[in-house]
Amino acid sequence: MDTALLAVLVEHHNNGDHAQNGWEPHVYNACIRHVMDTCGVDITKDNITARCKTFDKHYEVISKILAQSGFGRDWENNKLSIDGEDVWSKYVEANKAAGSYKTKVVMNWDQISTIYSKDHATSEGAKTTAECVQEEDTQVLEESPDIPQNQKRLRTGDAILCMMGDMKAEFQEVSKTTDTVTLPKVTQSAEILAALPIIPDLAECDMLKAYEKLSLSERLFESLMELPMTLRKAWLLSLA
Repeated sequence: MDTALLAVLVEHHNNGDHAQNGWEPHVYNACIRHVMDTCGVDITKDNITARCKTFDKHYEVISKILAQSGFGRDWENNKLSIDGEDVWSKYVEANKAAGSYKTKVVMNWDQISTIYSKDHATSEGAKTTAECVQEEDTQVLEESPDIPQNQKRLRTGDAILCMMGDMKAEFQEVSKTTDTVTLPKVTQSAEILAALPIIPDLAECDMLKAYEKLSLSERLFESLMELPMTLRKAWLLSLA
């Protein structure tokens, strides 16, 4: 009967009719009809639910055993394959609920795995966003004798506040730096206009070009004023 029942369950599982909270109603009807047609046995929804719980338990126990080193599946006899008595003894010592599975025959393992492997992966592996946030909030720093016990637990909120404090300090430091910056001195136009006309033979167009350059650079004007009067015209023309 289990073979016929599981055949229907696998088909509907692959069709997406199996949720974590149970099967869709039409699946039970399909199982009842198929088992009656195949085995001549009249079953109910309660019978199906009870067998599903048994299949689920088989998968939970056996899959955990098979995940351990020293265990395998004896496909010919439909039971566990164990490397040695000591391997089994050590496992059962830590997992007493598995004691009856040493020689238990469990048929249709492929079908059971198909149906219940996804259920267990979902229930054991899924985490809500709140759980993930809580885990991040409770991360603990590595143990160190130099860190007091009351400082070893660092929450995400505290870390953010620390970062904000560092950013504020950096901003204040930059602000102090910009406050003390001295802007370059610009030569007053009156000084330039007073110095250019007294240069011998400096044409008006050359005077305008020189004025434009000297008004942009205090250093150029200082250099001009350091030169002898006889060299100032030639020097200004060389700037063009």
